[in-house]
Amino acid sequence: MKKILTLALALTATVASAQSLRVGLAYDAGGKFDKSFNQSAYEGSQRAVKAFGVQTKDFEPSDPSQTIQGIRSFANEGFDLTVGVGFANNASISQVAKENPDLFFGLVDDVSPQKNVASLVFQEEQGSYLVGYLAALNSSTGVLGFVGGMDIPLIHKFEAGYAAGAKAANPKVRVIAQYVGTTPDAWNNPAKAKEIAGSMRAKGADIIFAAAGASGNGVIDYIKQTQCLKAANLPAGVKFNTNNFASIKKSATYTKACAGNTRPLFFIGVDKNQNPQGDFDGNAATLNHGLTSMLKRVDNAVYALIKDVQEDKFKGGERRFGLKEGGVGYAVDQYNKGLITSAQVARVEAVKAKIISGAIKVPTK
Repeated sequence: MKKILTLALALTATVASAQSLRVGLAYDAGGKFDKSFNQSAYEGSQRAVKAFGVQTKDFEPSDPSQTIQGIRSFANEGFDLTVGVGFANNASISQVAKENPDLFFGLVDDVSPQKNVASLVFQEEQGSYLVGYLAALNSSTGVLGFVGGMDIPLIHKFEAGYAAGAKAANPKVRVIAQYVGTTPDAWNNPAKAKEIAGSMRAKGADIIFAAAGASGNGVIDYIKQTQCLKAANLPAGVKFNTNNFASIKKSATYTKACAGNTRPLFFIGVDKNQNPQGDFDGNAATLNHGLTSMLKRVDNAVYALIKDVQEDKFKGGERRFGLKEGGVGYAVDQYNKGLITSAQVARVEAVKAKIISGAIKVPTK
């Protein structure tokens, strides 16, 4: 049993001295290299490795039933801090924290009742409002898509903020929402998300925001293969209203596949800055298919927690990260600066300031 557990844990160590702070991370479905939520947490831990010389170990469960075993193994080895990445880890983190009141724990995306657990939660609806606002300003059809991962209140916050922001920018916009599933498998089913993206394009959606973990890669893959909407294929009642990106240089592949009366397709990334994934031709000067990304700074939160433990400043309880704290936001970089004008950025920044001040109340459902 011990050998089987060791294999299941798939622990990987970061080389550090025996005196270093030891941090264990238990990831959610999709794995630490999901290019999204889990990977952001991983990158935060690696920043701490470089900054403080801490030692980290990872646990990626092949089955949710293994999670408590992995978390308990970190505690049994006396790790200074164990972080559960994702709300699904709440029960396991809380149970092991209760068993080990002298150790420190962290939980991302949910709140634990245990006093030795720092619960890192985010105001996803605020960042989603901003990217929804940008989507509505740039949609050529006035139809937007939202692909959620698991159908749960946490992801409903993304959808609610996205729809509210979009309608604030353009009251006539229509948002189509669909979820990948109702079980943790929904975070790691890109084929299903790709299928949903296709159905949304058929309804006229030209910008799709995916808050779906590794499943979101299916949306990006669909847009990479399809690239554009064609006027001849638009459904009844949908037409091209704008052509914001007509003057932007296109790749040869795009020009060939999207000749005639067409408009480009875009995705909106999530958690990490996924804008680079929209650079399908390896040339940042041509049209990028990542309009922007809703940044959820799990990396900053995990790094800050490790830093607190390193400096003997650990404090349990809820820690909330919104726009005010820099916990959420939107991405503008070399890949999408040609898509989002300075005038649009100014409008979004004004909206952001109103959310921070409380003048705009963003819905969560």
